[in-house]
Amino acid sequence: MNANILKPRLFIEIYFKQFVFIVAKIDEKNELVSIDKFVVPVLNFDKSNIFNYELFSKVLKENIFSLEKKFKCIFKDVFLILNDFNITFINFTGFKKLNGSQVLRENITYILNSLKSSINDVESKKTILHIFNSNFFLDKQKIINPPIGLFGDLYAHELSFCLINNNDYKNLDNIFNLQNLKIKKIFLKSYVEGAYISNMNPGIDTFFYIKINENNSKVFYFENDALKFEQNFDFGFEIISKDISKITSLSLETVKKIISKFKFNSKIPESELIEKKILEGEINKKIRKKLIYEIAFARIKEIAEKILLKNINFKNFVETSSIIFLELTDKSHYDNMKELYDISFSPKENELKYLENFSTEVAVNNLNKIVQFGWKKEAIPIANVKKSIISRFFETLFN
Repeated sequence: MNANILKPRLFIEIYFKQFVFIVAKIDEKNELVSIDKFVVPVLNFDKSNIFNYELFSKVLKENIFSLEKKFKCIFKDVFLILNDFNITFINFTGFKKLNGSQVLRENITYILNSLKSSINDVESKKTILHIFNSNFFLDKQKIINPPIGLFGDLYAHELSFCLINNNDYKNLDNIFNLQNLKIKKIFLKSYVEGAYISNMNPGIDTFFYIKINENNSKVFYFENDALKFEQNFDFGFEIISKDISKITSLSLETVKKIISKFKFNSKIPESELIEKKILEGEINKKIRKKLIYEIAFARIKEIAEKILLKNINFKNFVETSSIIFLELTDKSHYDNMKELYDISFSPKENELKYLENFSTEVAVNNLNKIVQFGWKKEAIPIANVKKSIISRFFETLFN
């Protein structure tokens, strides 16, 4: 067995309020052997101050030193996973007139150069992290793969670009260089999660993913196995509890207790009350279950509309996909309020599928496979944009 393959591999997830240090060992079959995870909360660390050199460097230095001591090694490179960053998404379609001739590799090179040049002109202050092959069209007919060798009059190739601010990219590179760590590759968390969902659901390559936490939420859109857009929100479950608390004058603690014990459904009798033992210590001892249901239902519908159904950023995408994967990180919301989420997030013919929170082992194992073998729709997995873009494009596309 090659000792180098079993050498610990370092992954770091960067959130605006915490760092997640992950050390994984991979065997000779590129499978995960073991994993250690360390979550490090970062106080006074927010999106507007994410590149506080002193704070960022201190967190990295202390924890990397500790990990190197534990695993008796020196880390020389790192794979970064970005979450909550200000990422820009642009979808461009390039065209090549064929006039009855064959589609050649040179045609794709032409389109790639043209689109990349346009991105550089339009977004000169940003760096490309990922480029995905979104769609291929020959004479307005959508096809699965690049139609090299086929004849036609017009070829259209859509690419999805994910970009990060140049300053953010340079700051990340500089901060890790100070720790003698080379950034091997940068991944968007949404990309990794979307690839995993696609792998676990054969036949589904176009979908929405929505994750609702206590104080924040997230949505991204995958089309033809390509990440096309994501958005973060600064609200989550807590606004449901706060609404109930405000209208009923109950404490948040009591409201959360109600949510954990009360089965929300439309058949609740109008006169049925919350049990007295749950309301112990509250001034208002008579609260109708139906009232709690109506407040929660109204707020969840509003959440669904803001995140997706009436979100102008996803207007065109909603018309394309009817599949929604929903992850609720509070189990009581799934156990007791599922009916409300079913109705709110799946109007008309939308298909709603629930997901459990991805374990660290599952996430890292999936990411390791992407590192080793790439992703079927990523045209250029960019770690360093100065390398040959065209050569990496064709390696991914045609190998």
